[in-house]
Amino acid sequence: MSDDWHTMLTLEDYGWNDSFAEEFKPFAAEGFEAGRVSLQHNKVYMLYTAAGETWAEATGRLRYHAREAGDLPAVGDWVVIRRVPEEDKAKIYEILPRRSKFSRKAAGRETQEQIVAANVDTVFLVTGLDNDFNPRRIERYLIMAWESGAEPVVVLNKSDLIEDAEEKKRAIELVAPGAPVVLLSAKRGDGVGQLLPFTGRGRTVALMGSSGVGKSTLVNLLLGSDVQRTQAVRAGDERGKHTTTHRELFVMSSGGILLDTPGMRELQLLVSERGLRETFEDIEEVSLRCRFSDCRHENEPGCAIREALSTGALDTERYRNYGKMQAEMRQLEVRQDQRKSQEEKSRVKRITRAFNKMDKRH
Repeated sequence: MSDDWHTMLTLEDYGWNDSFAEEFKPFAAEGFEAGRVSLQHNKVYMLYTAAGETWAEATGRLRYHAREAGDLPAVGDWVVIRRVPEEDKAKIYEILPRRSKFSRKAAGRETQEQIVAANVDTVFLVTGLDNDFNPRRIERYLIMAWESGAEPVVVLNKSDLIEDAEEKKRAIELVAPGAPVVLLSAKRGDGVGQLLPFTGRGRTVALMGSSGVGKSTLVNLLLGSDVQRTQAVRAGDERGKHTTTHRELFVMSSGGILLDTPGMRELQLLVSERGLRETFEDIEEVSLRCRFSDCRHENEPGCAIREALSTGALDTERYRNYGKMQAEMRQLEVRQDQRKSQEEKSRVKRITRAFNKMDKRH
């Protein structure tokens, strides 16, 4: 698409609505503009604005007050800007409140939050029906999706490669209550029409999924162009060579906005009570029938969970994954508390040193 095409679009085409307009009113009165982050490259951002695309940087004040990466602009954010004509760019002063945010724990041992996408309406959780098929991984993606505030849609791709696609779809429907499950072949274009109701004008869709599941092919199909260059899959391990190296927003011909993300090589959860509750709603409901409200589902009498497991009403592997996710989130919560405690100690030390310097001067 040409730059001229972008200048014909309005903010509403990029997802602007009454909610964002209300939040922006005080800034509009002071002569600021609004823009949406479409691409992030290090500390530089590409924005969609009513006047077309522009590069921008966060002000020093915004960077100074950002305690972690999640406090800085992310792809999908609506931001408050003022143009700097002599530098042919804009400055970002504020981030408008996010309607949703898709975040994960940053790679490595730190517990910093990393925003993957902001203001997303629907998340397409793409998985392959070949060797990538893994219901437990889909449960993990669902936790993140529900926690984000967006609506998840499970997309089972590569239906042309297997014979039991419908059977696998039914298996995923059991572990994804409340989320539509779509069967398709992005390579052939079969079933893609089922995704169109989620891609109307101003609606933002994010794609999540590991490398090699066909995300880039699906992006090209939804956009009607070869925007994401794909490469052949390596023989043997079925992992795609192509990996998107940055997050980007694309305006689709259907009027919606599509956000593609890098492959999730290290998918680690932030503490996510809402996501756990939504994903494992069936287990949560069974636990409410336990005789004791603090039942640990071990040896207590009247345990509804143990009874459901023994009769097959609950899937054993699904319940184990539920326990694993609970333990993982508890560990992260403890580490986050330790980090916050250390940050508070460091803050007190800085203030104490500052006062000590003032006393010496006097």
